[in-house]
Amino acid sequence: MYVYYNPPPVTAGWTIDDISNGFIAPNQYTTNDIICHTNATAGKGVITVAAGSKVDLQWTVWPTTHHGPVITYLAPNTADSATQDKTALSFVKIDAGGLVNPTPAPGTWATDVLIATNNTWTVTIPAKIKAGRYVLRHEIIALQTGGDLNGAQNYPFCINLNITGTGTVVPTGGVKGTALYKPTDAGIHYDIYNNPNKTYPMPGPAIPATLK
Repeated sequence: MYVYYNPPPVTAGWTIDDISNGFIAPNQYTTNDIICHTNATAGKGVITVAAGSKVDLQWTVWPTTHHGPVITYLAPNTADSATQDKTALSFVKIDAGGLVNPTPAPGTWATDVLIATNNTWTVTIPAKIKAGRYVLRHEIIALQTGGDLNGAQNYPFCINLNITGTGTVVPTGGVKGTALYKPTDAGIHYDIYNNPNKTYPMPGPAIPATLK
């Protein structure tokens, strides 16, 4: 987000139009803002990483009250990084952390792990994935008001990656960003303070077996 820079710096991270650090609500899941956040435009840069390596994703200070899952996806680029059409991206999940310990309520969540590690989440790029350009979509879903039908808060962002290596797996079964979630999904409309089963159903598609 570089709304006060003219021209903005060249980065691999996508630029968003949101100076309030706001979220995407469930009633926006069918809009393009859920893909990479509000009015997101493709970054002009790219970061090169090797398949099988770990990537640290640094957040600003995260509120301790905003409990929820941390989820990461990859989508093969369909164009040059700087001109990528976000609506053309199909995402596969590569990493997800949810409810770590259910007691005492609201429990310990992936967001608490992130806070304890200097507001950083570490993701391993699948070792089997085919080399090429990808868009990484990383997201926290805050559920402190998830008991309300429109109460979940999604905070997605995207980064351009150039993945190197000798892997041969081309991700299949990808899902458009606007089809990842529904407001009524069990892991979206979820009350962290009243969870009799003490489990959490991770929203979104499963991690493909071919990438494990």
